Amino acid sequence: MAGDAKKLQPIIIKKVKKGGHAAHGGAWKIAYADFVTAMMAFFLLMWLLGSTTEGDKKGIADFFQSPLKVAMLGGSGSGDSSSVIRGGGKDLTRETGQVKEGESAAKRASYTLRALKEEQRKAEKSRLEQLKTKVENVLAENPKLAALGGQIRLDMTKEGLRIQIVDEGNRPMFDSGSAVVKPYMRELLRELGSVLTEVPNRLTVEGHTDAQPFSAGDKGYSNWELSADRANASRRELVAGGLSEARMLRVQGLAASKLLDAKDPNGALNRRISIIVMNRDAEDAVLKNLPDEPDADAPATDGTTQVPPTGVTNVPGTGKMPQTEASAPVR
Repeated sequence: MAGDAKKLQPIIIKKVKKGGHAAHGGAWKIAYADFVTAMMAFFLLMWLLGSTTEGDKKGIADFFQSPLKVAMLGGSGSGDSSSVIRGGGKDLTRETGQVKEGESAAKRASYTLRALKEEQRKAEKSRLEQLKTKVENVLAENPKLAALGGQIRLDMTKEGLRIQIVDEGNRPMFDSGSAVVKPYMRELLRELGSVLTEVPNRLTVEGHTDAQPFSAGDKGYSNWELSADRANASRRELVAGGLSEARMLRVQGLAASKLLDAKDPNGALNRRISIIVMNRDAEDAVLKNLPDEPDADAPATDGTTQVPPTGVTNVPGTGKMPQTEASAPVR
């Protein structure tokens, strides 16, 4: 009986539940701080890469690829550089550093802005020289224009190619005191207008007279107005020959302020039309002196005659026709 009672006695299993900790440990904070630090370093690296020049990047890459070689090339330790990061050449902002100089036998040419402008000047001068030759060939091939060869002078000036058409006693370009172009002069100007379309340079057209004054030039029409009117008449013939109006930068009358033959102020050589195919430097010099926004009361710059008063150049004039009181002949 006693054994049966022990067999029937129930077995009781007690499960003890352990309570949770009141607070977690601080290990996660350290991990989070490391993560934030790594992200900050990553974004800082991205910012540095974005603001670093290609020369700096190449210098740094060369240093990490062969630091010993860079250090042995000279300089203070690992390359002499103006940057705080050493290694890669004399200046990390340059494309060619000490490593490049050691590896390449031929030194690469570096074109500065000044050298580039000099190359452009040489190319433009060569183009104007070709234009000069083309004008000479056109004049020689045309029998009618060949007869005017003695009146045409071509030379290179600091402003560009200058084409001067001078007067002759037996073959004047204009009648005395007139701005009406002679027929043979008209044909010459139109032929020149056709040739000048081959270059993109802008033009200056100048009118010149001799020193013979009008008797009442101080009160009315004078050599200034006459030279400007002749220059403007020549401009119209160039345009009729195919030259674009937009190519004209200046049309001005200089009267007798620039004599070609100073020994004979009243000589025929002083009565001339000058067409200057301007180079880039001369064009820039003129455009820098122009206002950004032209005054509403000022005359237009395209095709406008600029007529200075006596003793002054490049002042807009009146463009009046000759007065009846102008009695002395003027060319």
